[in-house]
Amino acid sequence: MTNTLTRGILLASASTLAVTLSACGSSDSGSADSSASSDTSSSAAGSAAEESTSSSSAMPASDEPFGAGCTAVPADGEGSFTGMTDDPVATAASNNPVLSTLVTAVTQANLVDALNSAQDVTVIAPANPAFEAIPADQLQAVLADNAQLTAILTHHVIEGRLAPEELAGTHTTLNGDQVTIEGTGEEFTVAQTVTGTPASVICGNVQTANATVYIVDQVLAPTA
Repeated sequence: MTNTLTRGILLASASTLAVTLSACGSSDSGSADSSASSDTSSSAAGSAAEESTSSSSAMPASDEPFGAGCTAVPADGEGSFTGMTDDPVATAASNNPVLSTLVTAVTQANLVDALNSAQDVTVIAPANPAFEAIPADQLQAVLADNAQLTAILTHHVIEGRLAPEELAGTHTTLNGDQVTIEGTGEEFTVAQTVTGTPASVICGNVQTANATVYIVDQVLAPTA
């Protein structure tokens, strides 16, 4: 009887110990799994945040035209940013009073049809003050020399539509030479100009039916 009672107490104690150990093991495992899950989630969140930051910094600030000179563009009508989008570039420029001298030069060089029929180009377009910066006698001489005028104007045209983030670099022009554009964001310059004063983009990312236009404050000079 005593042996049976002792054996029963021992079995009960062993059973209780087993249950207790099992519970502790389950708790420790759950804690470890929870910690590992937390670490994994934190790591994933950190990676996602880094990817988001990297992606955001690579994106242009805006798809809209930019630059202080954009205020001179008409707010509405065919010469406005909205009005220019559905016309080919030479026609669009002819409706914009900021580019009237450029249009006169393009017409003089018989380049209107060539520009209007071009497919996907980037035009570095000198605003009226860019031509006014050239001495009058020098400007008249250029306008009277069709070959020189054509070379200058086609030097301002690059194949392909360049978005702002693609603008900086050296590009081949329709004149067969190259133009180097420096800068980033919304600040871009071109060193080689007719007057020797670097050109700055004063209104960029202007869209027409077949071109992306960057309006500048100096006339660029061909390199060939």
